[in-house]
Amino acid sequence: MNSYYADRLDRNQWAFVLLVIVCLCTGAQAQTPDSTDRRRPPADSLATARSRMMADSMLQSNDSLFYTRFKQNMYKRRLTRQLYDALFRDVYNSRGRTGEVSTIDANPFAEFEGRVIGTIHIRRLDVFGQSVYDTLRQSRNWVERVASRLHANTREGIIRRSFLLIREGDLVDPDVLKDNERLLRTTPIFHDARILVVPRPGSRQFVDVYVITQDVWSLLPGGGFGGLNNFSVELDQRNFRGVAHQLYNRFSYNTTRPGQKVEYQGRYAIPYVNILGVRTFLTAQADFIYLRDIKQMSFKLYRPFITPDTKYAGSLELNNTRLNSRYFDERDSARFVGLNYNFLDIWIGRAFRVNWGGSDALTRNRLVIAGRVTRYEYLDRPPVTADSNQLYQNSRTALFSVGYSQRRYVRDVLIYGFGRTEDVPIGSLVSFIGGIDNAELGERLYTGFNFSRGQYLRNIGYLYGLMNVGGYYRSAKVEQGVFSVIGNYFSPLHKTTWGNMRHFLNVRLTYGTQRFNNEFIMLSGREGIGINNDALRGTKRLLIGYENVLFSKLDVVGFRVAIVTFANFGLISYPKRLLVQSPLYQGYGIGFRFRNENLAFNSFQLRLAYYPNIPNNRNEFRYNFEGITGLRFRDFDIAAPEIVPFR
Repeated sequence: MNSYYADRLDRNQWAFVLLVIVCLCTGAQAQTPDSTDRRRPPADSLATARSRMMADSMLQSNDSLFYTRFKQNMYKRRLTRQLYDALFRDVYNSRGRTGEVSTIDANPFAEFEGRVIGTIHIRRLDVFGQSVYDTLRQSRNWVERVASRLHANTREGIIRRSFLLIREGDLVDPDVLKDNERLLRTTPIFHDARILVVPRPGSRQFVDVYVITQDVWSLLPGGGFGGLNNFSVELDQRNFRGVAHQLYNRFSYNTTRPGQKVEYQGRYAIPYVNILGVRTFLTAQADFIYLRDIKQMSFKLYRPFITPDTKYAGSLELNNTRLNSRYFDERDSARFVGLNYNFLDIWIGRAFRVNWGGSDALTRNRLVIAGRVTRYEYLDRPPVTADSNQLYQNSRTALFSVGYSQRRYVRDVLIYGFGRTEDVPIGSLVSFIGGIDNAELGERLYTGFNFSRGQYLRNIGYLYGLMNVGGYYRSAKVEQGVFSVIGNYFSPLHKTTWGNMRHFLNVRLTYGTQRFNNEFIMLSGREGIGINNDALRGTKRLLIGYENVLFSKLDVVGFRVAIVTFANFGLISYPKRLLVQSPLYQGYGIGFRFRNENLAFNSFQLRLAYYPNIPNNRNEFRYNFEGITGLRFRDFDIAAPEIVPFR
């Protein structure tokens, strides 16, 4: 595949590839602002064992108050104490009681700004039992103790070389330390992380930094067995031998269905590659997929804007894909078409610090300029004409974007997680996209606009809004136009007798115009009303979803339990019919979500739902037990210029 692209790319494209790689590598040193200009004074002679003992005592004093009134009452009698230890773990209110979340807008490192970082200590906690906010907590049973011993913690050298934005001798920058703490928390191999700055006794110049990390249990076996003629084996290692590499393998064998009997899927990923001591923050990933309906080989090298101070970001991706694509004909019958294509994607972005509008010191503003080149080349496809199969055109697209971003982060708990620290993005983003699509059926222009805003409202909760509009233009006519609005809301955390509770409301409106034939969006699925149904498709869609989540105090074999009640409403139609004239599809239900934050795999959900008016639905009541991926906040960092998605 690589030799194929080597033969096909012209000089300008290869120059752009080299420019991306060079800029990404040379820009790695710019993770912290003005890091190359920082003065590195000589080591402090007052670095004694006493300073480290003082740091440990600070950890112990900060982590001492973690018992709720409920636990105190239960511990008064032996029987209730044993019952408590068997069922409950007081994790949900711990940070609020110690003041960690009550001071969400304060930067704990501000008082040390300008002082010199002496020694950086790395403290790696056990996977189970301990917490970055309670380092004295112990594992409650022998299973957790044995599991912690079997897990290989992320190596200290890997943390120092690949995950830290600071070095010994740097001046303390409060923003960099706060970004580094957030970066560690959002890395999949870590359950939680905390950074402490401790003054050195007898020194007004030097401070020591303590980095406390806690891994997740990274080895995830899986599979299924339906007999010797139908079984699968899956093994996902998210932190191979403590070096942060991901190794995923899945093998299945099935002779009960016609066609391909053996399937395999594999991935190897190296996050934050360190090259000759340079922290590049590049991630390399290779995938091999050999499934019944899709075969793919791909390689990707990418680096996002991981902090507001990151200057360069970009990616390079190559893949070859063969798949059976589904579409619906004029009689609404599902048909499959075989595709085989090569794909090339390159983009690079540069961020500039700006200070417009007199923003406060907590919000960092960035102007980002980015360029992107994508290329589709089909080796096998159905016939493409101006009236059919337009999606399968050979094309080369060049996009450029200019964006302005304001963002900062607020710490909170019990939103999408089950007790870990969550960094909620606050700010806004506006970007303009333009470009040229050299498509097989003719050249056309593209323009797009994005705007988003997220903010905590006092005593009301968190509100987020996103608006996208974009489309192609050819001969003064719009093609593949799309307008979408997304709104998300969650309430403040309400304390109840049975736990803590939040309300969630999600609204999504998508309106497509002049889309190609066989282009449609779905109202069904997990991102719809929750049920799969081919009849729920069209080019215009409105979805409203409500959830009430009770984070209970129940703990089942280490898995925390959240009780979810939900109601989903949706409208969908094609261009010839007004959206408000379509039926109001509905779904109601209750679910139980189980998650252990110390494990890397997804949450599990047991759900019972009622769908009263879904077409061709023989059973209005549905129940299922499934794994669900963890939800993420929509951030305000600018990534690659992209076509407004129609999904």
